[in-house]
Amino acid sequence: MSLFGKKIAAGLTAFILALTSFWAFAGNIVHALDFGDDPNDSIVTEAERKTDLLNEVHENAPDVSAASFILYDANSGAILLGKDYDVQKEPASMTKVMTVLLAMERLDQSEMVTITEEMAEAMDAITPDYVKLGLQEGEVISVKDLVYSAVLKSANDASLVLGMYMAGTEAQFCELMNAKASEIGCTNTHFSSAFGLSTPDNVTTPYDMALILNEAVNNTSYTEIAKTLNYTIDATNKYSSERELNNGNKFVSTTTYGYEPYIGGKTGFTNTAGYTICAAAKRNNRTLIGCIFNADDPDIRYGDLISLFEFGFSTFATVEITDSEFAPLIEEANLQIADLLSDTNLFVSEQHVALDQYITTTSSRAQLGSTNRIDLSQAMIDTQANKQTLEIPLCKVYSDKTYLIGTLVIEIQKKAGVVEVNPEKITNLTSVRKVLITFAVLSGLLLLLVIILLIFRAWIIKRRRDEVRKRANML
Repeated sequence: MSLFGKKIAAGLTAFILALTSFWAFAGNIVHALDFGDDPNDSIVTEAERKTDLLNEVHENAPDVSAASFILYDANSGAILLGKDYDVQKEPASMTKVMTVLLAMERLDQSEMVTITEEMAEAMDAITPDYVKLGLQEGEVISVKDLVYSAVLKSANDASLVLGMYMAGTEAQFCELMNAKASEIGCTNTHFSSAFGLSTPDNVTTPYDMALILNEAVNNTSYTEIAKTLNYTIDATNKYSSERELNNGNKFVSTTTYGYEPYIGGKTGFTNTAGYTICAAAKRNNRTLIGCIFNADDPDIRYGDLISLFEFGFSTFATVEITDSEFAPLIEEANLQIADLLSDTNLFVSEQHVALDQYITTTSSRAQLGSTNRIDLSQAMIDTQANKQTLEIPLCKVYSDKTYLIGTLVIEIQKKAGVVEVNPEKITNLTSVRKVLITFAVLSGLLLLLVIILLIFRAWIIKRRRDEVRKRANML
Protein backbone atom coordinates (compact mmCIF):
# COMPACT_ATOMS: atom_id res chain seq x y z
CA MET A 1 0.00 0.00 0.00
CA SER A 2 1.25 3.52 -0.76
CA LEU A 3 2.22 5.97 1.95
CA PHE A 4 -0.96 7.92 1.24
CA GLY A 5 -3.12 4.86 1.74
CA LYS A 6 -1.37 4.01 5.02
CA LYS A 7 -2.06 7.53 6.37
CA ILE A 8 -5.73 7.23 5.56
CA ALA A 9 -6.00 3.88 7.29
CA ALA A 10 -4.18 5.16 10.39
CA GLY A 11 -6.43 8.25 10.60
CA LEU A 12 -9.53 6.12 10.29
CA THR A 13 -8.34 3.86 13.12
CA ALA A 14 -7.66 6.85 15.41
CA PHE A 15 -11.08 8.32 14.62
CA ILE A 16 -12.83 5.06 15.53
CA LEU A 17 -10.92 4.79 18.83
CA ALA A 18 -11.74 8.44 19.77
CA LEU A 19 -15.42 7.94 18.95
CA THR A 20 -15.52 4.77 21.08
CA SER A 21 -13.97 6.58 24.08
CA PHE A 22 -16.37 9.52 23.79
CA TRP A 23 -19.36 7.18 23.56
CA ALA A 24 -18.32 5.31 26.70
CA PHE A 25 -17.87 8.58 28.66
CA ALA A 26 -21.07 10.28 27.51
CA GLY A 27 -23.32 7.35 28.37
CA ASN A 28 -22.13 6.97 31.95
CA ILE A 29 -22.76 10.22 33.87
CA VAL A 30 -26.06 12.15 33.93
CA HIS A 31 -29.45 11.79 32.32
CA ALA A 32 -32.04 14.54 32.08
CA LEU A 33 -35.69 13.79 32.59
CA ASP A 34 -36.79 14.80 29.11
CA PHE A 35 -40.52 14.29 29.68
CA GLY A 36 -42.72 17.26 30.57
CA ASP A 37 -43.07 20.65 28.91
CA ASP A 38 -40.21 23.09 28.98
CA PRO A 39 -41.95 26.35 29.97
CA ASN A 40 -41.20 29.38 27.87
CA ASP A 41 -43.01 31.76 30.18
CA SER A 42 -41.45 33.18 33.33
CA ILE A 43 -42.52 31.68 36.64
CA VAL A 44 -43.58 33.84 39.58
CA THR A 45 -41.80 32.36 42.59
CA GLU A 46 -43.11 32.13 46.14
CA ALA A 47 -41.03 35.14 47.23
CA GLU A 48 -42.16 37.18 44.22
CA ARG A 49 -45.84 36.39 44.83
CA LYS A 50 -45.78 38.55 47.98
CA THR A 51 -45.49 41.75 45.93
CA ASP A 52 -46.30 40.58 42.39
CA LEU A 53 -49.77 42.16 42.30
CA LEU A 54 -48.30 45.56 43.16
CA ASN A 55 -46.60 45.52 39.75
CA GLU A 56 -49.94 45.34 37.95
CA VAL A 57 -52.21 48.28 37.14
CA HIS A 58 -55.53 48.05 38.97
CA GLU A 59 -58.15 50.44 37.64
CA ASN A 60 -60.39 52.25 40.13
CA ALA A 61 -58.13 51.45 43.08
CA PRO A 62 -59.10 53.52 46.16
CA ASP A 63 -57.29 56.78 46.76
CA VAL A 64 -56.03 56.53 50.33
CA SER A 65 -54.99 59.89 51.78
CA ALA A 66 -52.84 58.56 54.64
CA ALA A 67 -49.03 58.69 54.61
CA SER A 68 -48.73 54.90 54.42
CA PHE A 69 -51.07 51.92 54.20
CA ILE A 70 -51.40 48.29 53.20
CA LEU A 71 -54.08 45.84 52.08
CA TYR A 72 -52.86 42.34 52.90
CA ASP A 73 -54.34 38.95 52.05
CA ALA A 74 -53.98 36.87 55.21
CA ASN A 75 -54.68 33.56 53.44
CA SER A 76 -51.94 33.79 50.82
CA GLY A 77 -49.60 36.41 52.31
CA ALA A 78 -49.90 38.62 49.22
CA ILE A 79 -49.80 42.41 49.39
CA LEU A 80 -52.69 43.61 47.24
CA LEU A 81 -52.26 47.38 47.55
CA GLY A 82 -49.88 49.55 49.52
CA LYS A 83 -47.85 52.69 49.95
CA ASP A 84 -44.66 52.88 52.04
CA TYR A 85 -45.82 49.68 53.72
CA ASP A 86 -42.27 48.88 54.90
CA VAL A 87 -41.52 52.34 56.32
CA GLN A 88 -41.29 52.53 60.12
CA LYS A 89 -43.82 54.77 61.85
CA GLU A 90 -45.33 55.13 65.31
CA PRO A 91 -48.36 52.85 65.72
CA ALA A 92 -49.80 54.69 68.76
CA SER A 93 -52.46 52.51 70.46
CA MET A 94 -52.25 49.81 67.79
CA THR A 95 -49.35 48.69 70.01
CA LYS A 96 -51.99 47.22 72.33
CA VAL A 97 -52.74 44.46 69.81
CA MET A 98 -49.36 42.91 70.60
CA THR A 99 -49.84 43.36 74.37
CA VAL A 100 -53.25 41.71 74.30
CA LEU A 101 -52.00 38.96 71.98
CA LEU A 102 -49.31 38.01 74.49
CA ALA A 103 -51.76 38.25 77.40
CA MET A 104 -54.14 35.81 75.72
CA GLU A 105 -51.32 33.43 74.87
CA ARG A 106 -49.65 33.47 78.29
CA LEU A 107 -52.39 34.13 80.83
CA ASP A 108 -55.64 32.59 81.95
CA GLN A 109 -58.48 35.08 81.57
CA SER A 110 -59.70 34.29 85.07
CA GLU A 111 -56.35 35.13 86.73
CA MET A 112 -56.55 37.92 89.28
CA VAL A 113 -53.94 40.68 89.14
CA THR A 114 -52.99 42.80 92.14
CA ILE A 115 -51.74 46.29 91.31
CA THR A 116 -48.29 46.56 92.91
CA GLU A 117 -46.45 49.67 94.04
CA GLU A 118 -44.18 49.40 90.97
CA MET A 119 -47.20 49.21 88.68
CA ALA A 120 -48.77 52.22 90.38
CA GLU A 121 -45.59 54.27 89.98
CA ALA A 122 -45.36 53.35 86.29
CA MET A 123 -49.04 54.29 85.75
CA ASP A 124 -48.48 57.65 87.45
CA ALA A 125 -45.88 58.44 84.79
CA ILE A 126 -48.51 58.19 82.04
CA THR A 127 -49.45 61.74 81.07
CA PRO A 128 -53.01 62.92 81.82
CA ASP A 129 -53.97 63.21 78.13
CA TYR A 130 -53.67 59.44 77.73
CA VAL A 131 -56.85 57.40 78.36
CA LYS A 132 -56.86 55.43 81.63
CA LEU A 133 -59.16 52.99 83.41
CA GLY A 134 -58.22 54.48 86.79
CA LEU A 135 -56.50 51.50 88.39
CA GLN A 136 -55.18 51.98 91.94
CA GLU A 137 -52.39 50.44 93.97
CA GLY A 138 -53.63 47.32 95.76
CA GLU A 139 -56.63 46.89 93.47
CA VAL A 140 -57.39 43.32 92.43
CA ILE A 141 -58.77 42.89 88.92
CA SER A 142 -59.01 40.00 86.44
CA VAL A 143 -56.88 39.54 83.35
CA LYS A 144 -60.10 39.47 81.32
CA ASP A 145 -61.16 42.90 82.63
CA LEU A 146 -57.74 44.33 81.79
CA VAL A 147 -57.81 42.86 78.27
CA TYR A 148 -61.29 44.24 77.50
CA SER A 149 -60.24 47.61 78.91
CA ALA A 150 -57.17 47.72 76.66
CA VAL A 151 -59.12 46.85 73.50
CA LEU A 152 -62.52 48.55 73.95
CA LYS A 153 -61.53 51.65 75.95
CA SER A 154 -57.87 51.73 74.84
CA ALA A 155 -56.97 52.10 78.52
CA ASN A 156 -53.22 52.68 78.71
CA ASP A 157 -52.89 51.82 82.38
CA ALA A 158 -54.62 48.45 81.81
CA SER A 159 -52.23 47.62 78.98
CA LEU A 160 -49.20 48.64 81.06
CA VAL A 161 -50.34 46.49 84.00
CA LEU A 162 -50.78 43.46 81.74
CA GLY A 163 -47.23 43.86 80.47
CA MET A 164 -45.70 44.30 83.90
CA TYR A 165 -47.71 41.38 85.28
CA MET A 166 -46.28 39.11 82.57
CA ALA A 167 -42.65 40.25 82.70
CA GLY A 168 -42.00 42.23 85.92
CA THR A 169 -41.08 45.51 84.24
CA GLU A 170 -42.25 47.29 81.12
CA ALA A 171 -38.74 47.07 79.61
CA GLN A 172 -38.65 43.30 80.11
CA PHE A 173 -42.12 42.98 78.63
CA CYS A 174 -41.01 44.92 75.55
CA GLU A 175 -38.35 42.26 75.06
CA LEU A 176 -41.15 39.69 74.92
CA MET A 177 -43.04 41.88 72.45
CA ASN A 178 -40.05 42.20 70.15
CA ALA A 179 -39.30 38.48 70.33
CA LYS A 180 -42.90 37.68 69.39
CA ALA A 181 -42.75 40.17 66.52
CA SER A 182 -39.67 38.42 65.12
CA GLU A 183 -41.31 35.03 65.59
CA ILE A 184 -44.26 35.92 63.35
CA GLY A 185 -42.08 37.46 60.64
CA CYS A 186 -41.84 41.16 61.51
CA THR A 187 -38.54 42.65 60.37
CA ASN A 188 -39.03 46.38 60.94
CA THR A 189 -40.67 46.49 64.36
CA HIS A 190 -39.28 47.69 67.69
CA PHE A 191 -41.55 48.11 70.71
CA SER A 192 -40.43 50.20 73.68
CA SER A 193 -43.89 50.71 75.17
CA ALA A 194 -46.59 48.30 76.32
CA PHE A 195 -49.41 50.68 75.40
CA GLY A 196 -48.22 52.93 72.55
CA LEU A 197 -46.38 55.82 74.13
CA SER A 198 -45.45 58.48 71.61
CA THR A 199 -41.73 57.89 71.21
CA PRO A 200 -39.44 57.53 68.17
CA ASP A 201 -38.28 54.06 69.23
CA ASN A 202 -41.75 52.52 69.50
CA VAL A 203 -42.21 51.80 65.80
CA THR A 204 -43.56 49.31 63.32
CA THR A 205 -44.71 49.27 59.69
CA PRO A 206 -48.06 48.69 57.97
CA TYR A 207 -46.82 45.28 56.79
CA ASP A 208 -45.57 44.19 60.21
CA MET A 209 -48.74 45.49 61.86
CA ALA A 210 -50.79 43.37 59.45
CA LEU A 211 -48.82 40.28 60.55
CA ILE A 212 -49.40 41.09 64.23
CA LEU A 213 -53.15 41.60 63.83
CA ASN A 214 -53.40 38.46 61.69
CA GLU A 215 -51.77 36.49 64.50
CA ALA A 216 -54.24 37.91 67.01
CA VAL A 217 -57.46 37.28 65.04
CA ASN A 218 -56.42 33.82 63.82
CA ASN A 219 -54.87 32.28 66.90
CA THR A 220 -56.65 33.87 69.87
CA SER A 221 -60.11 35.08 70.88
CA TYR A 222 -59.23 38.64 69.85
CA THR A 223 -62.16 38.80 67.43
CA GLU A 224 -64.68 38.09 70.17
CA ILE A 225 -63.23 40.90 72.29
CA ALA A 226 -62.88 43.45 69.49
CA LYS A 227 -66.47 42.99 68.28
CA THR A 228 -67.99 43.36 71.76
CA LEU A 229 -70.18 46.48 71.86
CA ASN A 230 -70.32 46.87 75.68
CA TYR A 231 -68.55 45.24 78.59
CA THR A 232 -69.04 45.60 82.35
CA ILE A 233 -66.26 45.43 84.93
CA ASP A 234 -67.62 44.38 88.31
CA ALA A 235 -66.82 46.35 91.44
CA THR A 236 -63.38 45.67 92.90
CA ASN A 237 -61.83 46.07 96.33
CA LYS A 238 -60.82 49.62 95.34
CA TYR A 239 -63.73 50.60 93.15
CA SER A 240 -67.19 50.28 94.70
CA SER A 241 -69.32 50.46 91.54
CA GLU A 242 -69.37 48.75 88.17
CA ARG A 243 -67.44 50.27 85.29
CA GLU A 244 -69.09 50.26 81.87
CA LEU A 245 -66.87 49.99 78.80
CA ASN A 246 -68.19 51.04 75.39
CA ASN A 247 -66.39 49.96 72.25
CA GLY A 248 -64.78 53.04 70.71
CA ASN A 249 -64.26 51.41 67.31
CA LYS A 250 -66.72 52.84 64.77
CA PHE A 251 -66.80 49.61 62.78
CA VAL A 252 -68.75 48.24 65.74
CA SER A 253 -70.31 51.24 67.48
CA THR A 254 -71.80 53.24 64.56
CA THR A 255 -74.12 52.67 61.63
CA THR A 256 -72.21 55.14 59.44
CA TYR A 257 -69.06 53.05 59.44
CA GLY A 258 -70.51 49.75 60.63
CA TYR A 259 -68.92 47.01 58.56
CA GLU A 260 -70.32 43.49 58.75
CA PRO A 261 -67.16 41.62 57.57
CA TYR A 262 -65.09 43.27 60.35
CA ILE A 263 -63.50 40.68 62.67
CA GLY A 264 -61.17 42.77 64.79
CA GLY A 265 -58.75 45.64 64.90
CA LYS A 266 -57.51 48.64 66.86
CA THR A 267 -57.35 52.39 66.44
CA GLY A 268 -54.75 54.82 67.75
CA PHE A 269 -53.81 58.48 67.94
CA THR A 270 -50.97 60.66 69.16
CA ASN A 271 -49.85 64.06 67.92
CA THR A 272 -46.79 62.55 66.25
CA ALA A 273 -48.39 59.33 64.97
CA GLY A 274 -51.55 60.98 63.68
CA TYR A 275 -54.66 58.81 63.35
CA THR A 276 -53.90 55.13 62.90
CA ILE A 277 -56.04 52.05 62.40
CA CYS A 278 -55.64 48.36 61.68
CA ALA A 279 -58.54 46.03 60.94
CA ALA A 280 -59.29 42.57 59.62
CA ALA A 281 -62.32 41.66 57.51
CA LYS A 282 -63.57 38.23 56.47
CA ARG A 283 -65.88 37.29 53.61
CA ASN A 284 -66.37 33.90 51.94
CA ASN A 285 -63.52 32.42 53.98
CA ARG A 286 -61.13 35.13 52.77
CA THR A 287 -59.43 37.32 55.37
CA LEU A 288 -58.06 40.71 54.37
CA ILE A 289 -56.15 43.02 56.70
CA GLY A 290 -55.82 46.75 56.23
CA CYS A 291 -53.54 49.12 58.13
CA ILE A 292 -53.45 52.90 57.81
CA PHE A 293 -50.76 55.07 59.41
CA ASN A 294 -50.62 58.83 59.92
CA ALA A 295 -54.07 59.76 58.63
CA ASP A 296 -55.18 63.38 59.05
CA ASP A 297 -58.78 62.69 60.03
CA PRO A 298 -60.28 60.20 62.52
CA ASP A 299 -63.28 59.34 60.31
CA ILE A 300 -61.58 59.24 56.90
CA ARG A 301 -59.43 56.33 58.07
CA TYR A 302 -62.59 54.22 58.50
CA GLY A 303 -63.95 55.14 55.08
CA ASP A 304 -60.61 54.52 53.40
CA LEU A 305 -60.30 51.13 55.05
CA ILE A 306 -63.81 50.08 53.96
CA SER A 307 -62.95 51.14 50.39
CA LEU A 308 -59.77 49.08 50.52
CA PHE A 309 -61.63 46.02 51.78
CA GLU A 310 -64.38 46.24 49.16
CA PHE A 311 -61.85 46.71 46.38
CA GLY A 312 -59.82 43.78 47.66
CA PHE A 313 -62.78 41.42 47.87
CA SER A 314 -64.03 42.29 44.36
CA THR A 315 -60.82 42.77 42.39
CA PHE A 316 -58.75 39.86 43.69
CA ALA A 317 -59.40 36.15 44.11
CA THR A 318 -57.72 33.87 46.62
CA VAL A 319 -57.45 30.36 45.20
CA GLU A 320 -57.12 27.34 47.48
CA ILE A 321 -54.58 24.72 46.39
CA THR A 322 -55.24 21.07 47.24
CA ASP A 323 -52.99 18.02 47.02
CA SER A 324 -55.63 16.20 44.98
CA GLU A 325 -55.19 18.67 42.11
CA PHE A 326 -51.67 17.46 41.49
CA ALA A 327 -52.20 13.78 42.33
CA PRO A 328 -52.56 12.60 38.67
CA LEU A 329 -49.53 14.58 37.52
CA ILE A 330 -47.41 13.35 40.43
CA GLU A 331 -48.47 9.75 39.74
CA GLU A 332 -47.45 10.10 36.10
CA ALA A 333 -44.10 11.60 37.10
CA ASN A 334 -43.50 8.75 39.55
CA LEU A 335 -44.18 6.15 36.86
CA GLN A 336 -41.72 7.75 34.48
CA ILE A 337 -39.05 8.09 37.16
CA ALA A 338 -39.59 4.45 38.18
CA ASP A 339 -39.15 3.40 34.55
CA LEU A 340 -36.02 5.50 34.29
CA LEU A 341 -34.52 3.79 37.35
CA SER A 342 -35.72 0.26 36.62
CA ASP A 343 -32.44 -0.99 35.05
CA THR A 344 -30.18 0.85 37.49
CA ASN A 345 -29.11 0.21 41.07
CA LEU A 346 -31.00 3.36 42.17
CA PHE A 347 -34.33 3.60 43.96
CA VAL A 348 -36.65 6.31 45.33
CA SER A 349 -36.08 6.27 49.10
CA GLU A 350 -38.43 9.09 50.08
CA GLN A 351 -40.90 11.49 48.53
CA HIS A 352 -43.08 14.34 49.74
CA VAL A 353 -44.97 17.31 48.36
CA ALA A 354 -44.54 20.83 49.76
CA LEU A 355 -47.55 22.77 48.51
CA ASP A 356 -48.73 26.29 49.33
CA GLN A 357 -52.28 26.38 50.59
CA TYR A 358 -53.39 29.57 48.78
CA ILE A 359 -52.39 31.95 46.03
CA THR A 360 -53.98 35.31 45.22
CA THR A 361 -54.40 36.70 41.74
CA THR A 362 -56.82 39.06 40.02
CA SER A 363 -60.45 37.97 39.76
CA SER A 364 -60.41 38.49 35.98
CA ARG A 365 -57.43 36.17 35.60
CA ALA A 366 -58.95 33.54 37.89
CA GLN A 367 -62.24 33.56 35.98
CA LEU A 368 -60.44 32.46 32.80
CA GLY A 369 -59.35 29.28 34.55
CA SER A 370 -56.00 27.62 35.02
CA THR A 371 -54.10 24.38 34.50
CA ASN A 372 -51.58 22.60 36.68
CA ARG A 373 -48.10 21.57 35.56
CA ILE A 374 -45.08 19.69 36.87
CA ASP A 375 -41.92 21.21 35.43
CA LEU A 376 -39.48 18.33 34.82
CA SER A 377 -37.35 20.16 32.27
CA GLN A 378 -34.44 20.82 34.63
CA ALA A 379 -34.53 17.57 36.64
CA MET A 380 -31.30 15.58 36.34
CA ILE A 381 -30.41 12.11 37.63
CA ASP A 382 -26.77 11.29 38.30
CA THR A 383 -26.41 7.52 37.99
CA GLN A 384 -23.12 7.59 39.89
CA ALA A 385 -24.27 9.51 43.00
CA ASN A 386 -24.89 7.59 46.21
CA LYS A 387 -27.68 9.96 47.20
CA GLN A 388 -29.40 12.83 45.43
CA THR A 389 -32.47 15.02 45.79
CA LEU A 390 -34.75 16.13 42.97
CA GLU A 391 -36.78 19.27 43.66
CA ILE A 392 -39.40 19.40 40.94
CA PRO A 393 -41.48 22.62 40.62
CA LEU A 394 -45.27 22.43 40.78
CA CYS A 395 -46.95 25.27 38.91
CA LYS A 396 -50.40 26.76 38.39
CA VAL A 397 -50.67 28.21 34.89
CA TYR A 398 -53.02 31.04 33.91
CA SER A 399 -53.41 32.56 30.46
CA ASP A 400 -50.73 35.20 31.04
CA LYS A 401 -48.90 34.13 34.17
CA THR A 402 -47.44 31.04 35.81
CA TYR A 403 -47.16 30.73 39.58
CA LEU A 404 -44.77 28.42 41.40
CA ILE A 405 -46.96 26.99 44.15
CA GLY A 406 -45.01 24.02 45.47
CA THR A 407 -42.30 21.41 45.06
CA LEU A 408 -42.24 17.65 44.57
CA VAL A 409 -39.20 16.49 46.55
CA ILE A 410 -37.81 13.07 45.60
CA GLU A 411 -34.89 11.41 47.39
CA ILE A 412 -32.93 8.86 45.29
CA GLN A 413 -30.31 6.48 46.69
CA LYS A 414 -28.15 3.59 45.54
CA LYS A 415 -29.27 0.13 46.61
CA ALA A 416 -27.03 -1.30 49.31
CA GLY A 417 -24.90 -4.33 48.42
CA VAL A 418 -25.91 -4.46 44.74
CA VAL A 419 -23.26 -5.06 42.07
CA GLU A 420 -23.69 -2.52 39.33
CA VAL A 421 -24.30 -4.30 36.02
CA ASN A 422 -25.94 -1.63 33.95
CA PRO A 423 -25.48 1.76 35.64
CA GLU A 424 -27.62 3.71 33.22
CA LYS A 425 -31.22 3.84 32.15
CA ILE A 426 -31.79 5.79 28.98
CA THR A 427 -35.01 7.62 28.18
CA ASN A 428 -36.79 7.00 24.87
CA LEU A 429 -35.58 10.32 23.49
CA THR A 430 -32.02 9.51 24.49
CA SER A 431 -32.26 6.12 22.72
CA VAL A 432 -33.52 7.78 19.54
CA ARG A 433 -30.70 10.30 19.64
CA LYS A 434 -28.09 7.56 20.05
CA VAL A 435 -29.56 5.52 17.19
CA LEU A 436 -29.44 8.56 14.91
CA ILE A 437 -25.88 9.37 15.93
CA THR A 438 -24.82 5.75 15.47
CA PHE A 439 -26.40 5.71 11.99
CA ALA A 440 -24.60 8.92 11.05
CA VAL A 441 -21.25 7.62 12.30
CA LEU A 442 -21.62 4.29 10.51
CA SER A 443 -22.60 6.11 7.32
CA GLY A 444 -19.49 8.22 7.62
CA LEU A 445 -17.31 5.16 8.20
CA LEU A 446 -18.85 3.41 5.21
CA LEU A 447 -18.17 6.46 3.06
CA LEU A 448 -14.54 6.53 4.22
CA LEU A 449 -14.22 2.81 3.48
CA VAL A 450 -15.56 3.33 -0.06
CA ILE A 451 -13.07 6.16 -0.61
CA ILE A 452 -10.21 3.98 0.65
CA LEU A 453 -11.27 1.12 -1.66
CA LEU A 454 -11.47 3.49 -4.62
CA ILE A 455 -8.01 4.83 -3.85
CA PHE A 456 -6.70 1.28 -3.42
CA ARG A 457 -8.31 0.21 -6.72
CA ALA A 458 -6.80 3.21 -8.50
CA TRP A 459 -3.42 2.28 -7.06
CA ILE A 460 -3.76 -1.35 -8.30
CA ILE A 461 -4.72 -0.18 -11.81
CA LYS A 462 -1.79 2.22 -11.93
CA ARG A 463 0.55 -0.51 -10.73
CA ARG A 464 -0.63 -2.94 -13.44
CA ARG A 465 -0.20 -0.29 -16.14
CA ASP A 466 3.33 0.36 -14.94
CA GLU A 467 4.13 -3.37 -15.13
CA VAL A 468 2.70 -3.60 -18.68
CA ARG A 469 4.79 -0.62 -19.74
CA LYS A 470 7.97 -2.14 -18.28
CA ARG A 471 7.40 -5.46 -20.19
CA ALA A 472 6.90 -3.53 -23.43
CA ASN A 473 10.15 -1.67 -22.97
CA MET A 474 11.98 -4.93 -22.31
CA LEU A 475 10.73 -6.38 -25.59
